[in-house]
Amino acid sequence: MNDEEVKVEEELTEEELREKELEERRKEKQGEVAWFVVNCYSTHERKVADNLKRRVVSMGIEDLVFSIIVAEQEVPVMRDGVDTGKTRMKNLYPGYVFVEMIMTDYAWYVVRNTPGVTGFVGSSGKGTKPFPVPREQIEPVLKRMGLVRDSMYDRYNVGDYVRVIHGALEGTEGTILSIDKKTGIVEIEAVFFGRSTKAEVEFSEIEKI
Repeated sequence: MNDEEVKVEEELTEEELREKELEERRKEKQGEVAWFVVNCYSTHERKVADNLKRRVVSMGIEDLVFSIIVAEQEVPVMRDGVDTGKTRMKNLYPGYVFVEMIMTDYAWYVVRNTPGVTGFVGSSGKGTKPFPVPREQIEPVLKRMGLVRDSMYDRYNVGDYVRVIHGALEGTEGTILSIDKKTGIVEIEAVFFGRSTKAEVEFSEIEKI
């Protein structure tokens, strides 16, 4: 095959990428499911997430892109240091949208060419696919949003030292005494006012230190 017969990835048309992708699926070479971070302009996160969700459906890649989330958390509205009783949504990571997907050529093409997407975190460009977010980094993000999956429990054991990342005991550190996967309750032993005290927290509220 001479140079004229070789097409680099960036020169392939959308239809050619689609055909290549279908062939990869037929050969069952989809790769592993992982989380990736997409860049966008700050305050445009929800719009970009909506664009991505529509594009995933219109391009028929629901079997390659599974979750698209904006890391938001409900927080109280304060006025002069006083709780107004109202709440608002606070974006924990402005300028970022989190995407759970299988990183194939076509899925990568569809996501990065979605209106509002400015790129992927961890991609150096020049046709290089981005690296997925390490599991220990993405789990605290998902937990802050209350998105807990059974596989997350695998990293936690009795005796592990953890920090409470949100909730009434935010900032508290302690040792795991027990984990109830059915209820999602974790009992920890922490020090309050110089005394060792047991406390129950939601699994979604802790991260390993």
